[in-house]
Amino acid sequence: MKFVSTRAETEPRSFSEAVKIGLAPDGGLFVPSELPDLSEEFSAWEGESYPTVCYRFFKHFATDIEDSDLESLIFKAYSTFDNEHLAPLIKLDDRISVLELFHGPTLAFKDYALQLLGRLYERQVALTGEAINVLGATSGDTGAAAINGLLGRSGVNIFILYPDGRISSLQERQMACTGESNVFPIAVEGSFDDAQRELKAVFGDRAFSQSTKLSAVNSINLARILAQCVYYIYACLQISEERRENTVFVVPTGNFGNVLAGWMASRMGMKVAGFRVATNQNDILNRFFNTGEYAVGSASQSLAPSMDIQVASNFERFLYYALGEDGHRVRGVMANFSSTGVFRADDQSIVDSMSSSRMTDAEICETIESVYQKYGYICDPHTACAFKDLKAFEHSVILATAHPAKFPETVLEATGQTATHRSLEKLKSREIVKYPLHADANTIKAFIESKQTTP
Repeated sequence: MKFVSTRAETEPRSFSEAVKIGLAPDGGLFVPSELPDLSEEFSAWEGESYPTVCYRFFKHFATDIEDSDLESLIFKAYSTFDNEHLAPLIKLDDRISVLELFHGPTLAFKDYALQLLGRLYERQVALTGEAINVLGATSGDTGAAAINGLLGRSGVNIFILYPDGRISSLQERQMACTGESNVFPIAVEGSFDDAQRELKAVFGDRAFSQSTKLSAVNSINLARILAQCVYYIYACLQISEERRENTVFVVPTGNFGNVLAGWMASRMGMKVAGFRVATNQNDILNRFFNTGEYAVGSASQSLAPSMDIQVASNFERFLYYALGEDGHRVRGVMANFSSTGVFRADDQSIVDSMSSSRMTDAEICETIESVYQKYGYICDPHTACAFKDLKAFEHSVILATAHPAKFPETVLEATGQTATHRSLEKLKSREIVKYPLHADANTIKAFIESKQTTP
């Protein structure tokens, strides 16, 4: 299997090359050269463990890695989770189920991809003897999950940009209280969109990226999206085939990678009724799937900070498939979007690919309270966004993207209950070590250069 750029001007790469590079040299995102039809295989995976399903899925994509090596690193990656099912499907009532994706080391869905990506980077360093500098930007959960996946790994430095003062205190502590010498949490001024813009500018300097062996840990990295496909497949295998075709996945969405993974899995033969994008007040995706216009606004702070995003990076991958895998057309669309901040779909079928909803902060609090009162189930603010307007669906599977203990103030206000987790309690007494920097690509590059490492 080879991987091509959404903008069609990069030579096809192997899986390991695409993972290492992260962002394609032409500014696009890597996608598989073709999506395999796995519909005949899925039924044979029923009853298998999560790591086994993941291994069987990745065999179709990581074709440059020996099967035994691939299986080993996948099983090691998921040995760090604290639930035997890894992604349990919890039934709330006959019409609503919750797919819990917070049983990894940092209590967020990002762990399902980043524990695996950390092992892939470690393998790369061992094979080449070259150090890697991993760079990412986070609106909350990606940073902690990426850092945990790379803690103490020889030959790997990790730099995470995050908007200072715009993530929860526990999210910051998960990044800044590790005590590890290869971890550099960078608090930048502004919003997540500012951090993500400068991250792309750093990767856009090809000479710098090559000289520092820079790699991307954000969901611009293809391995992230492929790993997230797995829990959709695993969830479907827990639902009867008859009901599966009437199931809608409802996905709290900021950078669009999570729901995109499910949508891609459906294009590989996973038969479900559809997908709903659940947004907070930063609703660029909700506006697109209702009006066909994707127009950048200003990100505002909300109770669901990981979704405080206006430019969703993975929207480009969606466009690639929606526009018939025409990379040259995508390149033109993205160039125009870069200059105008607006994309308008000229085909209604693109807009109709998914449904969407929007939730205000007040509605988030009301929903956390009502879900607790009705089901005795406590959800975090992001997951709460997915509970809106579900009556039209015969069966909804809501993706619970974070443990409620990561947002204790909001949960306490809404339910009167104290949400805790032992791993978070340990962080409260530790020293915070962070690096305040301007949201400027040159400043960030200078900082990375000053922290060079060797394997």
